[in-house]
Amino acid sequence: MPENYLERIKWLRTLMRAKGWDAVVVTGSDPHCSEYPAERWKQVEWLSGFTGEAGDLVVTLDHAGLWTDTRYFIQAEQQLAGTGIVLHKTRVPEQVLIPEWLERQFGGEGLLAVDGLCLGADFAQSLPGTVLSVPDLLGRFWTDRPAVPQTPVYTVDPGESRREKIDFLRDFLRKTDCDAILLTALDEIAWTLNVRASDIEYNPLVISYLLITQEDICWYVLKEEVEDPQTKATISILEADGVRTLPYGDIDYLASEFSGRLFVDAATLNFQLYSELVGAGVALEEGTSPVGARKAVKNVKEIAGMREAHLQDGLAMERFLYWLERSVDAGREISEWDAAVKLGQLRADLPGYLGDSFETISAYGPGAALPHYVTPHDYAPVLRDGGLYLCDSGGQYECGTTDITRTVPLGRCSALEREDYTLVLKGHIDLAMAVFPEGTPGCRLDALAREPLWRSKRNFGHGTGHGVGWLLGVHEGPQDIRQNLNPMPLQPGMVVSDEPGIYREGKHGIRHENLLLVVEAGQNDFGRWLAFEPLTLCHFDTDALELPLLDRSETDWLNAYNERVYRTLSPQLPREVAAWLREKTLPV
Repeated sequence: MPENYLERIKWLRTLMRAKGWDAVVVTGSDPHCSEYPAERWKQVEWLSGFTGEAGDLVVTLDHAGLWTDTRYFIQAEQQLAGTGIVLHKTRVPEQVLIPEWLERQFGGEGLLAVDGLCLGADFAQSLPGTVLSVPDLLGRFWTDRPAVPQTPVYTVDPGESRREKIDFLRDFLRKTDCDAILLTALDEIAWTLNVRASDIEYNPLVISYLLITQEDICWYVLKEEVEDPQTKATISILEADGVRTLPYGDIDYLASEFSGRLFVDAATLNFQLYSELVGAGVALEEGTSPVGARKAVKNVKEIAGMREAHLQDGLAMERFLYWLERSVDAGREISEWDAAVKLGQLRADLPGYLGDSFETISAYGPGAALPHYVTPHDYAPVLRDGGLYLCDSGGQYECGTTDITRTVPLGRCSALEREDYTLVLKGHIDLAMAVFPEGTPGCRLDALAREPLWRSKRNFGHGTGHGVGWLLGVHEGPQDIRQNLNPMPLQPGMVVSDEPGIYREGKHGIRHENLLLVVEAGQNDFGRWLAFEPLTLCHFDTDALELPLLDRSETDWLNAYNERVYRTLSPQLPREVAAWLREKTLPV
């Protein structure tokens, strides 16, 4: 409904004229700079109709623009049609990012209004001109805006106690000569306190702030009176460890009440709170939170849990792929949405399943050419006999988090589909086989997955790999595998994805994804070596392969992987599924 978004932009411009603002910057984040915000903070979606996970909006009196990256170009073009909002492309050579664009428009003299609660302090500092924080800026128009969520909170046992983690942070404070640290990233708070909830869909997080001093632990978490027994029990457990629970809104008093040196991470601290702290004269030590790198390295119990989660997830995936193939072969009418629902039902039958780790991408043919395709509930495309089907999905389990993509042939494929399918799998395998010296960052391995595609002058616009949390976010830093120059070295215990792809607009999309555990691979005169262990357990379909494109080492890896999948999963699969899997995993 483009007319709704045209009207909302019109309302905003009326306010801009009344206030004398030259531009308004709206981000797709929340007060904690989260990748996935709760419904209350999906301001870009409300104002523009764009539903992608990454997008920022700039509105001036004569222009409205959405900035997003290569994953969402096709989606943005479709969703912005008729709204008057122009797509500004990022992660491309000719990109002009928001700060530079604003500089060109106003020469550093503009008055820029932002919702400071939903803008990171570091991003705000990069904007030219005068930046004015207007908390809940859209609230005067967004009359049916959802409330701040407060869902039941429970505790987890990841193999390291919250007291140990608090001691780690207090030791960090001593080393940095700070009196307190304010944690604002939701995954870092959940990790530190060993708590989980469902405040954000697909993410087992608790919307809150956490202040730790040498003597006190203040958790700003309560949005309303606590009534559910689970949360009450959790609060009692935390109080026994010295954690005080306070109203979420009381963080507004921190600036006036705190004295001393406060460590903050400007990448996850919102601009409004940052401005209040600076305005009150609080001495800030800005730096990277130590929690991210620490939680990225999984301990023994977390690694064991991740292995179990992937075993369970593999059982659901193989049952799903068996059902899918049999249904298509039988001529049943199965839509993309039907397939997504079926996979969700199979996961729900598994022990310890808590929900999906993100919205399932179930895409056939042209839909799969959108890397972050949103499967429609109504009138979803029907799967046909022939071509390629892509399913990107994952689960949250009591023992860990999964993320898997499989692209499978639904019958006869074209020569181009087979070639693309094989090249992407070749890139996946080449990265999975990597052996690399200690200290190597993921950016130096990214080309391993791309080189087979580059040789054929093909590429993909997203990163090759991201970190994954333990019963936390399916996207986790600070490690990744992408072309961005991220210096964070891969370390034993880290989990990363391996997901190259090829996308042809209007035709097909292909992505093959496993999660990999970084493991030690020995030591010699040249140093210490690392490698990858696949955590994901689900076969790669060999029916669409162009075998001459794979070399011997790649086919050996593929055969060994598929055989491992069969031997691990078949004893726990129904007899007919196990027999089918035996055929699907025979050596090529």
